[in-house]
Amino acid sequence: MQNKKFLLLAHPLTYGLDIDDPGTTLLRRQIVKTKPFLRSIYEEWYRLIARAIPAGAEPVLELGAGAGFMKAVVPNLITSEVFPVEGIDMTMDACAPWPFADQALRGVAMTNVLHHLPQVRLFLREATRCVKPGGVMVMIEPWNTAWARVVYRHLHHEPFDEGAADWQFPARGPLSSANGALPWIVWQRDAAQFQKEFPAWHIEQITPLMPVAYLLSGGISLRALMPGWTYRVVRAIEKMGGEARCGTFAFLVLRKHDP
Repeated sequence: MQNKKFLLLAHPLTYGLDIDDPGTTLLRRQIVKTKPFLRSIYEEWYRLIARAIPAGAEPVLELGAGAGFMKAVVPNLITSEVFPVEGIDMTMDACAPWPFADQALRGVAMTNVLHHLPQVRLFLREATRCVKPGGVMVMIEPWNTAWARVVYRHLHHEPFDEGAADWQFPARGPLSSANGALPWIVWQRDAAQFQKEFPAWHIEQITPLMPVAYLLSGGISLRALMPGWTYRVVRAIEKMGGEARCGTFAFLVLRKHDP
C-alpha cells in the first residue's frame, strides 16, 4: 500500500494493489527495469553484493528475488521467492527448513528482504547450516540513523521500531509484515547477543548508504523524482556528504568462520 500523504506521486502500475499478491511483485519487477534512476540503484547494490561473494563451485541463494535481476550480475545464483512468481527458480520460506544439504551454498544474498522475516532466528539457523565455512550472508537492508528514522517513520508505510524488545514480529503477510529496524537491531544494537547465539558468523562489514538517492528514485511504489542521467551526480554528492551518518540503507557482509 502507498503512504496516503503521497497519493499524487503513486506509481500507476501499483497504486492500490495488495503488496502480498504475487502479481504485484511481477509489476514491481517491471518498474525496477523501466525506471532508469531506480535501476541504477539496483545495479550498484548488485555490484556490491557480487564483489563480496567468494569464488567457488557451490551456488548462491537469493531470497526475495521476485522483483529484481540479481541473476544477471551474480553467477550460479538460485533465485527464490516466498510465493510462486514467474521466472523464479524456487519457492521457499526463509523461516522454514531449506531444501539444501549442509554446507551446500557459498552464500546467501538479498535486497530489502531480511526486515520482512518475522522469525529471523529461524532464518539464521538455516543459513548457518547451509552456508559453507568461508561463505557469506550479504544484503542491502534499511538502516537506523537519525535521518533514516525520519524517512521511515514519516515517508514510508512499513513499521520501523528500533525499540523492539526481540527479533520477531507478528506475521501478517509475506511482504506486509516488517520491521525496518530489524537489521540494525540484530547486527548493531544486539550485536553481542548475535555473536553469542550464532558464533559461526563474523560481522565483516556494515556500510551505511544512500541518504537520499532511493527517495529521489521514488522506489517501487512512487514516481521517480529525478531523471536517470542524474544518478551519478546524486551519488557523488551523497558520498561527499557523509553516508555513514545519514544513510537510509546499509550494505552488510557476514562471513562464516572456517572450522
